[in-house]
Amino acid sequence: MGRELSGPTGLFYEDLEVGDTAKTMSRTITEADIVNFMGISGVFEELHMSTEYIKEHSMFGQRVSPGPLTFIVAEGLAIQLGLIHHTGMALLGIDNMRWPSPTFCNDTIHVVLEVLSKRESASKPDRGIVNFRHTVRKQTGEAVLVMDKVRLMRRRPA
Repeated sequence: MGRELSGPTGLFYEDLEVGDTAKTMSRTITEADIVNFMGISGVFEELHMSTEYIKEHSMFGQRVSPGPLTFIVAEGLAIQLGLIHHTGMALLGIDNMRWPSPTFCNDTIHVVLEVLSKRESASKPDRGIVNFRHTVRKQTGEAVLVMDKVRLMRRRPA
């Protein structure tokens, strides 16, 4: 089991160990969030915007957050930790993204980050590659989004 990480300034590649974890603050997904997200993204799907459709056709029986909204709120929570401020160089990819359970309107989510693996860059000695697992949980403890992120991280200056 790794250490509990904390910010507020970015951690370098060398500061991270496999098994390290961090937990974000929480945030409630509101109806305004869902409506605003639909307006910005153009994701006008009746499952998210029509209470009549939801009553008659949805297997959930209530307004559900679009998956990409859950993702972007979780990303904001993770960034607010400060762990990659000034040391994160690039998001190289997201693997194994899945939504095992829905996020409903008025659910409160937080993110648990875990360092899965890391390796030095073969071509650039000033950086390394770190694989993180992000597990987004709602107030019940249920996972609503799980993804593995690959980040390019700055190494500590010599």
